[in-house]
Amino acid sequence: MKRPDKTKAGIILLISGWFLLFGVIPLLLLVITSFLTMDPADLVKLSFTLKAYSQLFIEPGYIIIFIRSVKLALTTTLLCLVLGYPFAWYTAQMAPKWRTSTLILLMIPFWTNSLVRTYAMRMVLGAHGILNKALLGLGLIHTPLRIMYTDYAVLAGLFYLMLPFMVLPLYATIEKLDFHLVEAARDLGAGAVSSFTKVIFPLTLPGIMAGCVMVFVPTMGLYYVASLLGGARQLLVGNLIQQQFLNARNWPLGSATSIILIIFMAVMLIGYGLLLRRFSQKRE
Repeated sequence: MKRPDKTKAGIILLISGWFLLFGVIPLLLLVITSFLTMDPADLVKLSFTLKAYSQLFIEPGYIIIFIRSVKLALTTTLLCLVLGYPFAWYTAQMAPKWRTSTLILLMIPFWTNSLVRTYAMRMVLGAHGILNKALLGLGLIHTPLRIMYTDYAVLAGLFYLMLPFMVLPLYATIEKLDFHLVEAARDLGAGAVSSFTKVIFPLTLPGIMAGCVMVFVPTMGLYYVASLLGGARQLLVGNLIQQQFLNARNWPLGSATSIILIIFMAVMLIGYGLLLRRFSQKRE
C-alpha cells in the first residue's frame, strides 16, 4: 500500500507545482503589476498607485469598450442559444447513426486552430469573398456588400467559433430528458408552447445555463476575432489588453484591465453555480 500512496502523493505534488508555477504566480504578478506605475524605460517602477484602476472607471473610452464587449458577448450568446437549441433538440432525437455523424461534423472545426478558422471567415465575408460572389451570382445584389470591418463581421466570427460550445451542453441535457414527461403534459391538454415553457425548458435549464457561460466567458477575451474581422475600430476588452501590453507598453493598465475581466468572469461562474444549486434544490 505504500507504493500507491507515494505515487498518489507524487502526482498531487506535480499537479500542485504546475498550478502554482503557471497559475498562481502569474496571477499574483498580474495583480502586483496593476498597482505599479508605468515607466517608459523599465515598463514599470515600484511606486504603488491606483491610477490604472481609476483610468478604467473614470475615462469614458474604456467604459465604452467594456460596454461594447458585454453587449457583443450577450448578443453572441443569445444568437448561439436561439439557433443552437433547435439544433441540439433535433440532433438528440435523431437515430443513433445520424446523431453520431452530426456530432462529428459539429466537432470537425475543432481539429483546426481557431485563428486559422477566423482567417477563413475573411475569405467568406470579404468584398470578393464566397458570400458576396454567391449573392451576386444569384442576382440578389448588384454590388458587393460591405461586411468586413463591421460589428456584423465580428458577430459572425464569434458565432461561428462559439456555436459548438452552446450545442454540446444543450445536447447532453436534452439527451437525458425523459420524453415521457412531455407526452404526459400533452395528454393532459398542454399545447406545444405550454409543454416547452412548463416542462422542456425547466428540465433543460442546466444545459442552457452551462452553454451561456461557456459562450459568454470566452467571447470577452477573443481579441483576435475583433482584430481580424472588425479592424482597429472595433475594440473589445481583449484588444485593449493586447494594445496596452504590446503597443502602448502600459503594463499596469493592461494588468488592471485583465484583473477586472477575471473578476467579471469569476462573478459569472459563481452566479452560474448558485443558479445551478438552486435549480437542483427545487427539483429535489
